[in-house]
Amino acid sequence: MTNKKFSGLRDNFSLLGEKNKVLVANRGEIPIRIFRTAHELSMRTVAIYSHEDRLAMHRLKADESYVIGAENQYTPVGAYLAIDEIINIAKKHNVDFIHPGYGFLSENSEFARKVTESGITWIGPPAAVIDSVGDKVSARNLAAKVNVPTVPGTPGPIDTVEEAKAFVEKHGFPVIIKAAFGGGGRGMRVVREGDDIADAFQRATSEARTAFGNGTCFIERFLDHPKHIEVQLLADNYGNVVHLFERDCSVQRRHQKVVEVAPAKTLPREVRDSILTDAVKLAKEAGYTNAGTAEFLVDNLGRHYFIEINPRIQVEHTITEEITGIDIVAAQIQIAAGASLEDLGLLQDRITYRGFAIQCRITTEDPSKNFQPDTGRLEVYRSAGGNGVRLDGGNAYVGATISPHYDSMLVKCSCSGSTYEIVRRKMLRSLIEFRIRGVKTNIPFLLTLLTHPVFVSGDYWTTFIDDTPQLFQMVSSKNRAQKLLHYLADLAVNGSSIKGQIGLPKLATRPDIPALHDKNGEVINVTNAEPPSGWRKALLEKGPKEFAKQVREFNGCLIMDTTWRDAHQSLLATRLRTYDLAAIAPTTSFALAGAFALECWGGATFDVAMRFLHEDPWERLRTLRKLVPNIPFQMLLRGANGVAYSSLPDNAINHFVKQAKDNGVDIFRVFDSLNDVEQLKVGIEAVKLAGGVVEATMCYSGDMLQPGKKYNLDYYLELSEKIVGLGTHILGIKDMAGTMKPAAAKLLISSLRKKYPDLPIHVHSHDSAGTAVTSMVACAKYGADVVDVAINSMSGLTSQGSINALLASLDGDIETNINAQHVRELDAYWAEMRLLYSCFEADLKGPDPEVYEHEIPGGQLTNLLFQAQQLGLGEKWKETKRAYREANYLLGDIVKVTPTSKVVGDLAQFMVTNKLTSDDVRRLANSLDFPDSVMDFFEGLLGQPYGGFPEPLRTDILKGKRKKMTSRPGLELQPFDIAAIKEDLQNRFGDIDECDVASYNMYPKVYEDFQKIREKYGDLSVLPTKNFLAPPVTGEEIEVTIEQGKTLIIKCQAVGDLNKATGTREVYFELNGELRKIPVVDRSLKVDIVAKPKADTHDPYQIGAPMAGVIVEVKVHKGSLVKKGQPVAVLSAMKMEMVISSPSDGLVKNVTVADGENVDASDLLITLEDPEPPK
Repeated sequence: MTNKKFSGLRDNFSLLGEKNKVLVANRGEIPIRIFRTAHELSMRTVAIYSHEDRLAMHRLKADESYVIGAENQYTPVGAYLAIDEIINIAKKHNVDFIHPGYGFLSENSEFARKVTESGITWIGPPAAVIDSVGDKVSARNLAAKVNVPTVPGTPGPIDTVEEAKAFVEKHGFPVIIKAAFGGGGRGMRVVREGDDIADAFQRATSEARTAFGNGTCFIERFLDHPKHIEVQLLADNYGNVVHLFERDCSVQRRHQKVVEVAPAKTLPREVRDSILTDAVKLAKEAGYTNAGTAEFLVDNLGRHYFIEINPRIQVEHTITEEITGIDIVAAQIQIAAGASLEDLGLLQDRITYRGFAIQCRITTEDPSKNFQPDTGRLEVYRSAGGNGVRLDGGNAYVGATISPHYDSMLVKCSCSGSTYEIVRRKMLRSLIEFRIRGVKTNIPFLLTLLTHPVFVSGDYWTTFIDDTPQLFQMVSSKNRAQKLLHYLADLAVNGSSIKGQIGLPKLATRPDIPALHDKNGEVINVTNAEPPSGWRKALLEKGPKEFAKQVREFNGCLIMDTTWRDAHQSLLATRLRTYDLAAIAPTTSFALAGAFALECWGGATFDVAMRFLHEDPWERLRTLRKLVPNIPFQMLLRGANGVAYSSLPDNAINHFVKQAKDNGVDIFRVFDSLNDVEQLKVGIEAVKLAGGVVEATMCYSGDMLQPGKKYNLDYYLELSEKIVGLGTHILGIKDMAGTMKPAAAKLLISSLRKKYPDLPIHVHSHDSAGTAVTSMVACAKYGADVVDVAINSMSGLTSQGSINALLASLDGDIETNINAQHVRELDAYWAEMRLLYSCFEADLKGPDPEVYEHEIPGGQLTNLLFQAQQLGLGEKWKETKRAYREANYLLGDIVKVTPTSKVVGDLAQFMVTNKLTSDDVRRLANSLDFPDSVMDFFEGLLGQPYGGFPEPLRTDILKGKRKKMTSRPGLELQPFDIAAIKEDLQNRFGDIDECDVASYNMYPKVYEDFQKIREKYGDLSVLPTKNFLAPPVTGEEIEVTIEQGKTLIIKCQAVGDLNKATGTREVYFELNGELRKIPVVDRSLKVDIVAKPKADTHDPYQIGAPMAGVIVEVKVHKGSLVKKGQPVAVLSAMKMEMVISSPSDGLVKNVTVADGENVDASDLLITLEDPEPPK
């Protein structure tokens, strides 16, 4: 083993003698590309870099690298334009050759001249040739000499807008203003009739000056739908010129090439031959040497027009190399060193091509935001590979920072094969293989582009992208793994942010799925076998009416299990996740096959799923429906409110119920929180319209046996007549607080059975007082067809009565169609769930005998205790219960169920917090700022209470603040424009369906927040609950199945130290064995960070920076009236200028940025407000 360096191995194989040191005056991928060939030629390589590029990959690929100037001496782009400084570096370090790459100084004749004068060999055409062909005006003159056609244009550069206008008057629109020096789409503006030509001219010259150091422009006629064909040329110093065939570069955006193909697929042979001949003719006339490209446009009639010669190597040279097998960079270097084309074996008759090649430029741009360049750190970079795949990249590696100062290209992917179609499919495969996280890329757009019929045919043109809006209907990579890591990292640093969580789960292991056994003791296969037939079969085959009839004819009493909704709402603050419901669903479909229904949806579970669990309630419904096909699903529908807390337009209710029915709900328990029949009717009609089972429900309030109680037997019998008159399939009774005593159950149910002998009766209660099982037994014995219970471990207290206790109480007397052994076996799972969700327990120790006094509903009692603790009223819980009773009587002794129970609870907490008595509330009614829910109730937005509103309290509270509503609220609401809402949501959030619209209609703000969380963290419902609630344990593996057959194995390795400058910590993970590093803001520490506020991308009144850069010009000021699409600012970034337009009409409320100011992506620049405040 010797100490000889690898670079020393090249010394013995040098092809160029002692003069073999090359400097590449460029950055990014092209220096790396050149270095590789130079190393193959046994040359030594030198990189230069700006201070901002000090961590760039290209400097590491060279044998030597040197910074350009001192820190802050040059701008990031200016460093690579510093001619004298670059030459000084080359001379100082004995450089023999300078290769300019493409862009920057590659077409600058002054640079070429000074390089040559300094005694260094210039790899490219001489300065004089660059002058003769390097700008587009000179190129036109050249073409005229050899009779090559050109597009009509100005004979020379133009200096003023007046000259541009004069050309338009002569030749008409459309025209294109082009930078005379440079390329890459910068300094180009197409101007069509009606456009502002003065503004376009100003932008083109400014952008050209910034990018190329020269703002000279010219103007020419713009051809519609042409092809852009370029010919690769090589010329030696002895007058010999050859072509390496053509490339089709028609697929462009902003005049910058996106995808290139070699050779052109659809170019007729005679047109190709003419173009190749003209290209060689032009090069010879110009005395061209080294590599260059002659560019042409081809119109619809096959006529070709010469545009220019690019006196440099092109980005897309790779695909020519792939089809010809010729290393163009090697030829460049050797020609510069004095070799002839013949020396290199490059004679025209020997040059052939084979097959096709396609190059895609993968950029850090977001196609969904008009290709807005993105910046940041590459968190993940996994590239494509395999047969016929070539990658040319620059700073494409994990941890690389994508700078706002330079071009957004990340890597070039070139694929080659025997036919165009083979190459197209190979490119698709390669693009799909890429995994790039941390910044947006254009890969989704490229995938859509390559599968479009026009691209498949090869008949694309230069404005194909602009003319084809369907290209922007992209299928994006979901980035699921990385988003989940961001959630877990935040959990590791900041702990759980789930509201209501106290401590961590007590269950540290994965819950076991219990086995069910048949009567012979054999384990039942619940995974692969079809579940037993259940009541849903009768419903699907016979319809709601016959289903209800069969329920009534059942000889016994059926049960509905509430474990999946009301039980966990009552005990665990509605925090049970889809993950755990889905895990036990197949077992449940067997164990409870004989049940009337599973209550699993609606009510509070709907908004809590989005609000706190960050789950889609519709996806929960669909998932469970698929896993339990045999048992009917019941949901809770709040009449005219849907699942919201106040009335909505009738069409919103109809729309919501239809989606619920279509996605799996069978039975709709429809109620109104005030037993307002008019409100109830809205929900009933919606369910009928959707084809669901109507269970119109009376809300039971208080103790009907109590003398003087207004909600007595007569009240319920009278109410039942109105409800039955509306046409219900089942009559429901909902005892929210568990105040229905056994004697009351006997009296009420027997009376209703006598009154309605053929109508099924379904009773719901809570075990708050400890009497639920006894009361449900009474209901069963005196005529109820269905009663509600919960799995043993999820029963009692504020939940429903125990299912096994009920079964035992009815055993031998009344049939329930339930296997008690299976229920006991199923319960083992739920015992573990109580441990897993222990951090949401309300810590209730036993029944509350005071429930007959305060009448707090079971589900609310748990939530109210949570709220009281969070408001610092935990120690005043007894006082809160007393205040609840007082608040109820202040409101007129109303029926208490969501949302009216919330009104009572809010008023009670308001009274405790402000130390108010009932007399204080009455006396100070007009001066107190009551909670909104209380104001909504008194206004009439929740409906009309039985017996009317308490007066004069209602008048005093509303006086001067709100008007009294006397009719049903929905009658005064304008119908929702469902189609317009859907279009708006699609524009804001992308892939939207009718269920999303229904969610938004119910809870607009909750839905918007849910979408933001999902955009940030992805679908969190796939995480095991322990890992959703508790910080990851270092070294512990987490298995996450994101879809069938795709499992992530995640292991947290470490949490880094605090970065005091940014307030962040880095969390290290292994994801499927690959290291990932996630930065997280530590919210527990106060760090002084100067940062601009960020714009809310979903708020049309907030205008943010589309990317990091410098504000060139602010076009508005506070008080300006702007229209949608009006330019409000100009941003300079990545060597191009971008006009920022207003997303909506509005009045400028605030401008938070000034000319010349640096901004980061999404920084808030301008805030708008309504031009006319609402009256």
